[in-house]
Amino acid sequence: MSTTTTKTTATTTIPTRAGTVSPPEQLTADRVTKSLLGYGVIAGPIFVVSSVTQGLLREGFDFSRHPWSALSLGDAGWIQVVTFLVSGLSTVAAAIGLRRALATGVGATWAPRLLAVFGLSLVVAGLFPIDPMGGFPADLPQATGISGHAMVHLLSGAIGFPCLAAALLVLARRLSREGFGRLATACRIIAPLFLVGFFGMASGGLGAAGVPAFVIAVVTVLGLLSIVSVHRYRQMPDTACR
Repeated sequence: MSTTTTKTTATTTIPTRAGTVSPPEQLTADRVTKSLLGYGVIAGPIFVVSSVTQGLLREGFDFSRHPWSALSLGDAGWIQVVTFLVSGLSTVAAAIGLRRALATGVGATWAPRLLAVFGLSLVVAGLFPIDPMGGFPADLPQATGISGHAMVHLLSGAIGFPCLAAALLVLARRLSREGFGRLATACRIIAPLFLVGFFGMASGGLGAAGVPAFVIAVVTVLGLLSIVSVHRYRQMPDTACR
């Protein structure tokens, strides 16, 4: 006479703020995705806080005339280089998290790809600094033309910034369909205004107001990227319950 033992495995579902559930086998994957999205929350603040702090401490730096990229020059320039690299790689990580979070549907493919290109453009911009300009840094000879590394820096921005704006516009379609109209509207307004600020400064069309206008545009669009990352993070399963 033999005895048969039957093992019963309890099935646990993980609730989400959106009212759906995740099976337990997805719990680890969900935690990884949320961690990756977290990098999107901090990427912008890291870049802004570091740049503003350096601008206040670096002798001769003028927020009204010198772009933040100029902080990569001089003896202390390595700090801004690291800032570019950390912010860029954090953005790439956020793009991977966004791809995992969106999974399928509108924007699931192109929004993360475009965001990743922007992140990579920050990395390239950090590795290839601009030329000294406008008297900063004072201890370096001022450029009379555009060097090769400065050209790469400018090209990275010309590619990366439109990709960031495009990623936000693609996400706006997704957000609108999901019922998040106000956030979608913010993306549709801020993305094109950001491009106006960038191309206005790059072309000189905004004159003396070019650099300040672009700074405002950068702070605003990076802030929006953080908000979007927080929003998508909150749509993920509440993994804290396990």
